[in-house]
Amino acid sequence: MEEFFKDYYTLITYSVEFIAAITGIIFYRKYKNTFAKYFIYFLVYAFFVDLLGNYPRYLYNMDLFHLIKGTLIEENYWWFTIFWWIGLSSFMAFLNYKFIEKTMYKRVLKLFYYIYILQAIIYGILNFKQLFEPTVTFIVIVSVWMISVTVVLYFLEILQSNRIIDFYKSIYFYINTSVLMWTIVVTPVAFYEIYFDSADWNYVILKWQIFLSVNIIFYLTLTLALIFCKPETK
Repeated sequence: MEEFFKDYYTLITYSVEFIAAITGIIFYRKYKNTFAKYFIYFLVYAFFVDLLGNYPRYLYNMDLFHLIKGTLIEENYWWFTIFWWIGLSSFMAFLNYKFIEKTMYKRVLKLFYYIYILQAIIYGILNFKQLFEPTVTFIVIVSVWMISVTVVLYFLEILQSNRIIDFYKSIYFYINTSVLMWTIVVTPVAFYEIYFDSADWNYVILKWQIFLSVNIIFYLTLTLALIFCKPETK
């Protein structure tokens, strides 16, 4: 099992991400006149964030790791803190702001997002070096909080409109549900990131098992949603 994850974890993860991104590109014409086109942009973005975020391994394999050894970017934690957690939260806020019609909900979402960004900026300025450490729990917590707010507002909008009748046909339902479930499963693992080290392979394998399982479900769900859902306009 250990050898399997060492050899294939990255390949399988990139594969499901690539499948989702390329599916989005193939079906772009189908969604180009809807807000779902931004979701396709995000899938491509997410693939490259994950791909480029593995830069320490690339440099190590090319015998160039000495270029970043001993620097703040020796590890890639900062990359995923900024480009994944903040990026995902910002995307969800943007997408649901576009989708939501109730003025009050749009105002609440905008206010909460401004508060979220302000918190992230202040934390980054006051705790700059911590952005490069394994556990940036504050950023994770406020990002989960922001994602939860956007998803809750989406569901409130659905429950109070005629869209509840065929919600299961909406790609926005699968986006919000998948992101929320992914966040709920993955977030607890972030608090134990300090143990992610080759000295503790039991934890490393456990984390890979969790991430691989949830990523496969997450990206395949979104891939199927792109294929089978119908374009939705206001």
